[in-house]
Amino acid sequence: MKTSKEAVGSPDPSERADVSEPRRRTVNMVAGTIGHFVEWYDWYVYGLLAAVFAGQIFPSESPFASLIAALLTYALGFVVRPLSGIIISPLADRFGRRLILTLSISGMALGSLIIGLTPSFATIGYAAPVLFLVARILQGISAGSEGQSAIAFMVEHAPANRRGLFGSFTNMASGLATLVATGAAAMVTSSFAPADLAAWGWRIPFVVGGILGVVGLVIRARSDETPEFEATALVDQKSAAARLMDLLREHPKALLQAAALSAPAVAYYTWATFLPTYAKLTTGRDLASTLAGNVIGLALLVIIVPVCGALSDRLGRRKIFPIIGAIGMIVLFYPMLLLLNQPGFGVYVLVSASGWVVLGIWQAVYPTIQAELFPASVRVSGIGFAHQIVIAVFGGTAPLIAAAFVGAGQPMNVAIYMIAIVTLCLIVYFTLPETGSRAGRATVAPADPEVLEGEHLLLSTSSATDGAKRSQ
Repeated sequence: MKTSKEAVGSPDPSERADVSEPRRRTVNMVAGTIGHFVEWYDWYVYGLLAAVFAGQIFPSESPFASLIAALLTYALGFVVRPLSGIIISPLADRFGRRLILTLSISGMALGSLIIGLTPSFATIGYAAPVLFLVARILQGISAGSEGQSAIAFMVEHAPANRRGLFGSFTNMASGLATLVATGAAAMVTSSFAPADLAAWGWRIPFVVGGILGVVGLVIRARSDETPEFEATALVDQKSAAARLMDLLREHPKALLQAAALSAPAVAYYTWATFLPTYAKLTTGRDLASTLAGNVIGLALLVIIVPVCGALSDRLGRRKIFPIIGAIGMIVLFYPMLLLLNQPGFGVYVLVSASGWVVLGIWQAVYPTIQAELFPASVRVSGIGFAHQIVIAVFGGTAPLIAAAFVGAGQPMNVAIYMIAIVTLCLIVYFTLPETGSRAGRATVAPADPEVLEGEHLLLSTSSATDGAKRSQ
């Protein structure tokens, strides 16, 4: 019987025997993170440059109306994400994480290239916003299947005592993507004259994103399926639909906890894509300088996430990181946005960095905790179902709601909105089990004895095969 790995063309184990284990692990880690990087790079470039290309693609009577149209298209990508998460995630549990990751990065790359190469409204009329709409739907479908598959891929490839560190790499990649996207947006806005920037300069970051996606596709084609999925696939042949029903019936509490772990994304998206625009609209700051300030804050995030991920393998996860991160958001968000009323580049950097520090503490551990809440047979389905619905409801609408508050003359309601959501999440965090420990529990949940048996069978089969090859 062929395993799922063989079915999708993954390298044969005998071929991998000639390649050192550290090198294989490096390939797998890059494969798991590069799609996450491309996904969020594309996502944030759109949000950051929306004010620039809105008039070119969505012309209207006022710049603000054009921006709202561009942000509505941005939000549409989030609307399709939960559908993708619900429909495609069980396929990753049935046919493998690697196959879905390969398909998702292909869709993200194509969507980015469509956006970067679409002519303006003045050139092709309504075909321009329609092509943007198609690209955002394609990216939404791809992103809806990417995140949870990447989390499972990374955690399942990790040594048992380093799951926190390896799981944090996914959000480190998204933070790095946000950093690079912000840097790219800052570079093009400061390097081109306003007319050139509006005409074609804004397209460069999107084309770069498409090229990065193609590179990621090649790397993922050379990666390995996770041993834990292969062990599960040997003993669990349920259909994708049956897995989804098992998830809803047997893991409702874990779904609620996973959703609460994802919900502070409302703050992440506001900080990542709308904070520079917020500062521009409320205080008149120059967009190029606010983007540069965000780069400094994001550099802190990229450092904090893996450090906290590694610490969670030693200190535990629930009792420190999500709780402290949530409390930090609740305490800091209102005074930080209020502080933006003060002039100066240093003030903006302080506000941006403060938010990224507390967001980094939360971001470091929630992917690993989510993976540990579910057994391997429904892991991608569980993370995807909870995460993508929450992201669609709170993440995708965050810049739009923030813009609406600012437009209504109530900018501080942006902070109140974020604080209210994070407070509800904090209550749920106190119900989380402690999943991190020095003992290094197996990533297979104890309730999955058949999977443990499958792992033993897989190892026995591999050993027998290796012995037969040596005897020849």
